Amino acid sequence: MAIKDYIRERFFPHMWCPGCGHGIILNNLLRAIENLGLKKNNIVMVSGIGCSARISGYVDFHTLHTIHGRALAFATGVKMSRPELNLIVPMGDGDALAIGGNHFIHAARRNINMTAIVMNNRIYGMTGGQYSPLSGYGTSATTAPYTNIDHDFDVVQLSVAAGATFVGRTTTYHVQQMVDILQKAITHHGFSVVEILTQCPTYFGRKNNAGDGVEMMKLYKDNTTSIGSKKKQENPDLIERGIFVQKELPEYCDEYKNIIARAKGK
Repeated sequence: MAIKDYIRERFFPHMWCPGCGHGIILNNLLRAIENLGLKKNNIVMVSGIGCSARISGYVDFHTLHTIHGRALAFATGVKMSRPELNLIVPMGDGDALAIGGNHFIHAARRNINMTAIVMNNRIYGMTGGQYSPLSGYGTSATTAPYTNIDHDFDVVQLSVAAGATFVGRTTTYHVQQMVDILQKAITHHGFSVVEILTQCPTYFGRKNNAGDGVEMMKLYKDNTTSIGSKKKQENPDLIERGIFVQKELPEYCDEYKNIIARAKGK
């Protein structure tokens, strides 16, 4: 199946700003799904509210565009009722780790089989450029004109601590790595987290003098490195990319089936 068969062409052109990295994520997510040969009817995408959440409107899968911060809660309901389906949950800063933070850590600890994609552009783009839990100390935003004093979450460390059995990180610059990590995340039997650093030139870039979309992608090239590289040893401030955790543990829906069987005395 060609990539164009996975999209709803009637909803294009998309609404993302020029230079936004979300379109790159959509492109490479579809490439990963195409490489895996997944059938559209076996995929459910659940999203919340925000720039990132609009992605569910562009894919020709079963989709739910739900309320803010509750994407993982809705996805859990779908997975519990139809465990054979592939659940993909794209989220932004707020859906994942602000209003949705409680759902995030509990979905991870349950190890329910779905793929959570955290599209980290370090800003609330749709609502006007407010700072988010991922903006970071010292950054500027419309709600932090004299810089932000909140420290940001490390999505990888948080995911690992919460119990996710697959955790990866990449950027919109490293598109081949993105496809590879997404493929492995989708096929992993358990809760998978993929953080993708994605540029928002309209708000984060403009407020923090980071340039346009191309210039922000160059920052991902220069300021990230592979896990355990020599560059990281020489410059500890570099952000690591790759797969941090990939392990097998009992999956939630499988364990729930066992509970039902025990209740029936089987």
